[in-house]
Amino acid sequence: MSKNNQILLEEIIKQELENYEEDSSVNDFFEFYASLQVLKDFELSFEEIESGRCGESHDGGADSIYLFVNGELVKEDEDIKDKYKKNVDIEFILIQAKYENSFNEETLLKLSRLCRSLFDLDFDRTEFEGRYNDKVLSAFELFKATYLGLITKKPKLKITIYYVSKGIDVHPNVQSQASDLKKDIIEKLPGSIVEASFVGSDQLMKLAQERVNDVFRLRISENPLSTTPQVFIALANLAEYYKFITDEEGKLIKHIFESNVRDYQGKANVNNEIQDTLENPGTEEFWWLNNGVTILASEASAPGGKELVIHNPEIVNGLQTSNEIFRYFSRNNHKIDDEKRDVLIRVIVPENEETRDKIIRATNSQTPIPKAPLRATDQVHRQIEEFLKLKGLFYDRRKNYYKNEGKKPKDIISIPFMSQCLMSSLMQKPDYARARPSTLLEDDDSYNKLFHKNNDLDTYYILASWGRNIEIVLKANKKFTATEINDIKFYVLYAVTAQLTQSIYPNNNSVAKLDVKQITDECIDKSIHLAFDLYKEKGGNDKVAKGPNLVESLKEKLRTIIKS
Repeated sequence: MSKNNQILLEEIIKQELENYEEDSSVNDFFEFYASLQVLKDFELSFEEIESGRCGESHDGGADSIYLFVNGELVKEDEDIKDKYKKNVDIEFILIQAKYENSFNEETLLKLSRLCRSLFDLDFDRTEFEGRYNDKVLSAFELFKATYLGLITKKPKLKITIYYVSKGIDVHPNVQSQASDLKKDIIEKLPGSIVEASFVGSDQLMKLAQERVNDVFRLRISENPLSTTPQVFIALANLAEYYKFITDEEGKLIKHIFESNVRDYQGKANVNNEIQDTLENPGTEEFWWLNNGVTILASEASAPGGKELVIHNPEIVNGLQTSNEIFRYFSRNNHKIDDEKRDVLIRVIVPENEETRDKIIRATNSQTPIPKAPLRATDQVHRQIEEFLKLKGLFYDRRKNYYKNEGKKPKDIISIPFMSQCLMSSLMQKPDYARARPSTLLEDDDSYNKLFHKNNDLDTYYILASWGRNIEIVLKANKKFTATEINDIKFYVLYAVTAQLTQSIYPNNNSVAKLDVKQITDECIDKSIHLAFDLYKEKGGNDKVAKGPNLVESLKEKLRTIIKS
């Protein structure tokens, strides 16, 4: 059976690589595919998977590294101290993926050396430059900053190592090396939970064949109130709701929360009150004291009276309540059968996208929330989505919507990527695009300029298309590391846009007048060399890419080119 799984896995990799439609070797693609599979529960986008990849020279055996706090991917420009207040779970995941038919000791020995060096909380990056690449060093620096930044919150720390291959069996000697690796990490980080997992062809096939459940059933306490065939209001037992939002292993089903624009707030007063109500029930009903949960669906029915059948549920309000219920029963699993309390549930099937977005805004307007996630419900983003779809690109206004629809990674444009393309070209700030990838949408002034209702939709299409094209060319070139590509790609886009508009200051009008086909390989190559040479001349690292000097030098070069 396992040999058959190797054969099936090789065919899957072959077909998925063809679908990927990028100039990538099977070994490189396997690294991407391995991360995509083992991190399924985290519901990462293609861009987020790509952002963690370190597999190049001097990676120390770490092909990909990801850091999560409370199940959310930590971005390099986030302020985690204010975001997380209590009940903090930190997980550092390191993945080694080899397109080989076995597991070997040398791979684990390399990882042991890496972890012994970089899990020292006082490690000096400069001592390891040249030995480990920038992506690896930055990933461990982010871990250190996050762990130390949250240390007063008494975080639970978990380190997970995945060794992925097409292997079938794990030799005892390799198992012993994995045990030594775990000991090395625990010695550096006492009190941490450390796991080293081997993922072979059998496990990969199981992960690859998993299907996302899109039809959920929720047992309710009484027949629901239904004002129209598209709306149900009901009370559900807390334990039944816990079962609704968790999988067979008791893990929270993250994808049904993607439309909820509020992050889990941890120590927020409302959450303390919810948890106190759960832990110390009084004479009042739970649902009297709680606003409940709002669920959007593509279809809903109550065929048996005391059960709701919900297609493609999206929990758009009630994330705090849901997380506290999840945490309560995760700690008190023995209380599930005896639970008598209810939570209020509203299930709505919106007539259209506009109605859906109105509901999301209305149900998330009671307390202050981050601006960026709520932006996706603005009308301009619906317009961009529809326009790009006509051009063969898919604007991921709803995170992972098009990934789950089976669209190709290169054809999916996220809101953050679109924002970076616009910032680098229309505001001539590729340094901001590089330095603030996840916070660009928080600033009202910048947002209103980039996504003004009167902006031409062609501008969004042209810049997103060029930005993605430049990424693909840089990867196919094979001359540049992942770090270098990440550092210069928006400088290249700015250089291309400036040359084609014949202006150092491209704007919406000048870009919209262009034809997306005006970009040529020659123009891209010229812009790559221009940006990369300046980048290397100034030091060739992320500090250079995030600083103001590189863009000023690039503007000076472009002035001479455009005048000539």
